Amino acid sequence: MPLSPAPKQSTLADELASLRRRRTRRRRRLGTAVGAGLVGVAGGLWLLLGTGPEPGDHAPMAICAVDSKSLRADVDADGQLDEIRDQGRDGTSSVVFRRDGHRTTVGVGEARGFWQKLRGAPREDMATRGTFGDFDGDGYLDLALFYSQRDVGDSTQDNMVVHEVHYGPLARDLSSDRTGPIRMGGSAFVFAVRATDTDHDGRAELQVVQSGGDGTTDRHIGRQDGGGLSVSDDETGSDGWSGWSGPELGWLDFGACADR
Repeated sequence: MPLSPAPKQSTLADELASLRRRRTRRRRRLGTAVGAGLVGVAGGLWLLLGTGPEPGDHAPMAICAVDSKSLRADVDADGQLDEIRDQGRDGTSSVVFRRDGHRTTVGVGEARGFWQKLRGAPREDMATRGTFGDFDGDGYLDLALFYSQRDVGDSTQDNMVVHEVHYGPLARDLSSDRTGPIRMGGSAFVFAVRATDTDHDGRAELQVVQSGGDGTTDRHIGRQDGGGLSVSDDETGSDGWSGWSGPELGWLDFGACADR
């Protein structure tokens, strides 16, 4: 009867080769899992950051004042008029979108981007100010946006996180694909911002009221300059902390709505 061949003896080299193969397979599985996790995180961030609302492509519609504290305009270029409100004329503005019997109000604080909101999240002494006007004269309503540290009294605070203009048409979260800088001479707390068109040239001017320290406020004027707004260092007025007042016409210098 023929004898069965003897079992093959494992050598040290065989054992080392087998160990290397097992480690390689584990590394491949780990790499696949990590890669899938990174893809999932990237996809989540893309959904969070890159798929927000988009404005329409309707031609510009007339911008007119309902009263001194309210504007009427097609903010998101969908062919339907919206209402912009700033009851204090200080830049605590909001837009009321009315669609299909529903009303949605979006404040200027929503216009800050994801990273801008994240940057300011730990702080409790910040304030958002924003005002609407057609600064570049293309017929669409733009938003001048500020996010700065609150004034604490006699001394000013120099911490202006956001100072930028969102050019229209705007999305319904007041974001824009086209933004530009607001060039400021100083970064003291922005107490109020307003848009006016005192020379009636179809391009709004930006009025910025900043803290001047010692209970005072200083007013500056900004205008469209290249791809953004430039705010003059020259003061157009200085008032006590509670003594400043807005232009008597408010937004009415944009022209009153015919049916107001």
